[in-house]
Amino acid sequence: MFQDLYQWMVSWSESPYADPALFVLAFAESSVFPIPPDVLLMALTLGNPSWGLYFAAITTVGSVLGGMFGYLIGWWGGKPFLLRLIGQDRVSKVHDTFEHYEGWAILIAGLTPVPYKVFTIGAGAFYVNFRVFVLASLISRGARFFLVAGTLQLLGPWVKEVLEQYFNLFTIALVACIVLGYWIVKRQTKKALSPSASPTSE
Repeated sequence: MFQDLYQWMVSWSESPYADPALFVLAFAESSVFPIPPDVLLMALTLGNPSWGLYFAAITTVGSVLGGMFGYLIGWWGGKPFLLRLIGQDRVSKVHDTFEHYEGWAILIAGLTPVPYKVFTIGAGAFYVNFRVFVLASLISRGARFFLVAGTLQLLGPWVKEVLEQYFNLFTIALVACIVLGYWIVKRQTKKALSPSASPTSE
């Protein structure tokens, strides 16, 4: 099954719809979709190594624009939803925490397997400075995708051979990273919202 998935991804390198598909996937992953665009970026770069940086640019632009859309989702509807869910006091505390680490939180999320859309929507809901958000998104997502594409350009044939041989393990590791990212976000959110995080009254 995994090998079929690999061959399907590589087949996109010959598709006339490869560029828009990569853009749409990168856009959706930053706001509503759980699958990271790295896999398709890797497949396209391995199929056309000389176009790797071009694909990285498409992925970066799509991801940043998708992040801006996620920010707007949070801006328009996120905070009222959070207010109904956890109340004003706790929303204010989470908001203050996010605002304090605003740029760093986005940078870390953009570079790691942590679900990026959680941070894009949260940034809008907690009114993180929009310019800081866009700049941090551009730096982190650009660094991530250009690093992936640049590495594959340099080591393309070797990486392709390794992927074809160990794609099952690679897929399992990727899924594990995504699950771990969700678990970290969920755990940190619970800690931030736990009653013990509230200051004790004198």
